Amino acid sequence: MDGVLNILKPPGMTSHDVVNFVRKLTGKKKVGHTGTLDPGAAGVLPVCIGKATKIIQYMSHDKEYRAEMTLGQTTTTQDSFGLVTEVKDCSTLKVEQVDRILKEFTGNIEQIPPMTSAVKHKGKKLYEIARAGEEVERKVRRVSVHELLIIDSFDTGLPLPKFIINIKCSAGTYVRTICSDIGKRLGLCAHMSFLLRTSAGYFDIDNTYTLEELKELQESSKLRNALISINNTLNDLCCVEVRENLVNAVHNGNRVVLQVDKINKNEIEKDNYIKLNFYNKTLAIGKTAGKVSGSENTYYFQPVKVLE
Repeated sequence: MDGVLNILKPPGMTSHDVVNFVRKLTGKKKVGHTGTLDPGAAGVLPVCIGKATKIIQYMSHDKEYRAEMTLGQTTTTQDSFGLVTEVKDCSTLKVEQVDRILKEFTGNIEQIPPMTSAVKHKGKKLYEIARAGEEVERKVRRVSVHELLIIDSFDTGLPLPKFIINIKCSAGTYVRTICSDIGKRLGLCAHMSFLLRTSAGYFDIDNTYTLEELKELQESSKLRNALISINNTLNDLCCVEVRENLVNAVHNGNRVVLQVDKINKNEIEKDNYIKLNFYNKTLAIGKTAGKVSGSENTYYFQPVKVLE
């Protein structure tokens, strides 16, 4: 069993809890998720099984979230699970003021990871250090926010107004920190009171399976119906077809010479990762290793991660 399950992680479970669930369900040891989702959050959590664990680093890792931001309270964890450390009356705050500030948090921005994150400091995860009652200095990280929009607002005119925001961002972006920093930029305070991941790369929330649904599929021997192939998972990578007489060469990690069509030519010359496929089955992830001299559409390809 090799492929990816698009799982709807429920709040209250860690991402590792979901991985363990899949291990027990499938009997497979090689299982891993593509990016941690906070225990209190819900939403899309792609889980790779078998050979699909080899492709995690080559998958698209952009994320999309729907979050609730509460103005007027700061917490120790920047979300609703921490202790309230500061309170400010935000009853005069207007939606337009928040909307203007959101534009400052779009594009390439800098963040300091929260102490509740899984970022490591001297070999220990920050949340482990925080549980011991300690706080350490963290390095600033650069992330990309592609879109940041207000979807709705309520309780405006009251001390603790709430804003529903939609965020499209790069991997490693902390939405709770964005909410906290927006509060500071307004001269007030804020925290993230709810988080739902609506997409992760190729995977979106409309096509997720709950843990209960996966269990039912397994009991009826239909779990493979929920499995997304490695080829489809990597649909954003340019695909180069391997001739049958070169399949073994790719299996052995050897450089191969292949012709490409005009549609793929521009993508290949960008020096991005590509898929080396044989009849819709991804044999390896590869890189272009140069153009064959005197040829218009023939290139050398070097497998960098053999899958089959």
